[in-house]
Amino acid sequence: MFSLLIVVIYLSFISLGLPDSITGAAWPVMQQELGAPLSYAGIITMIIAFGTVISGLMSEMVIRRFGAGLVTAVSVLMTAAALFGFSVSKSFLPLCLWSIPYGLGAGAVDAALNNYVALHYSARHMNWLHCFWGVGCSLGPCIMGYCLSAQMGWRSGYRTISIMQIVLAAIIFASLPMWKKSVSETAESEKPTGIAAALKIKGVPLALLLFFGYCSLESTAGIWASSYFASFKGADPETAAKLASVFYIGITAGRFLSGIIADKAGDRTLIRTGFSVILPGLILTAIPSEGIWLSAAGLILIGLGCAPIYPAMIHAVPTNFGKECSQSIIGIQMASAYVGTTFMPPLFGIIAENVSLGCYPFYMLIFLILMITASETLNKTVDKNIS
Repeated sequence: MFSLLIVVIYLSFISLGLPDSITGAAWPVMQQELGAPLSYAGIITMIIAFGTVISGLMSEMVIRRFGAGLVTAVSVLMTAAALFGFSVSKSFLPLCLWSIPYGLGAGAVDAALNNYVALHYSARHMNWLHCFWGVGCSLGPCIMGYCLSAQMGWRSGYRTISIMQIVLAAIIFASLPMWKKSVSETAESEKPTGIAAALKIKGVPLALLLFFGYCSLESTAGIWASSYFASFKGADPETAAKLASVFYIGITAGRFLSGIIADKAGDRTLIRTGFSVILPGLILTAIPSEGIWLSAAGLILIGLGCAPIYPAMIHAVPTNFGKECSQSIIGIQMASAYVGTTFMPPLFGIIAENVSLGCYPFYMLIFLILMITASETLNKTVDKNIS
């Protein structure tokens, strides 16, 4: 029964990744049909991100009240409804309104499932869980691309993924009895930590800084890769788009491989290994050569290096701060992560416009240094607390 539940959780993380990249894939067609400026995609992204931050901060209270299983099921249903709402929207304003439940649902699923797996499963499963997010994130644009190429339209793409989410929500509702272990353990644990109390725990601000730095680096790498190859390295737009995908391929493959060794290696070793792989990737990406293949190899290394860091950071929370505090802390970490994802790539856009796209690897290097500093300081703080 317990092993069957992890299959349901994996499917849930595929569903979390499915909608993440479809708006970007569909927006060039959507904005023309809806009569919206190209830049308005950023407004939708900001609203979704704001919803995820709010649901992440509220996750402890909601999950303790209703349980991880029910929260996950309802949240997936919310994203399904939002995606269907996108498919029937005839102007930009309804898209903004539907983005609210879209973000709230996605943030709640993220916080609930990450904490559940951190508490009940090994590091191997945490890495594979995020590998399945990569599967969903890769599958979403493929579905949208098929619908567009088959002349079915972007609405059909959103509707198809909405139906997939509804089916998954039904599966999660059917699996609720399997989640009882989590519900009973949560009910028996200490009183909710609360955001203010969690922030006072030694090491938590460092953990938030680590999450912020990681998501800033990952989102910047993924969003600006195509522009870097096309406008700075001289690749044609089609090649640049294909090369940008190798970053996500690196993350997905890296998380599968990390899962194989995670239980033996441990969270700290995985995080440090990730740092050590990202650095040469940044160096290769920054080499001022006329060819693009060194930079492409560097981007793959950056993806491989990023792969184990995020799952290991989450899996380490119960060990570092205690099981009774983990849901509150993971919820705050999700909020911190989305702040980095939302604001740091646009900041690089300003730098690229006013300085150069060549700053791309050096901008990411700043976040790598931030992560290494926060991670090693956090390890010393945790060790000191334990001793």
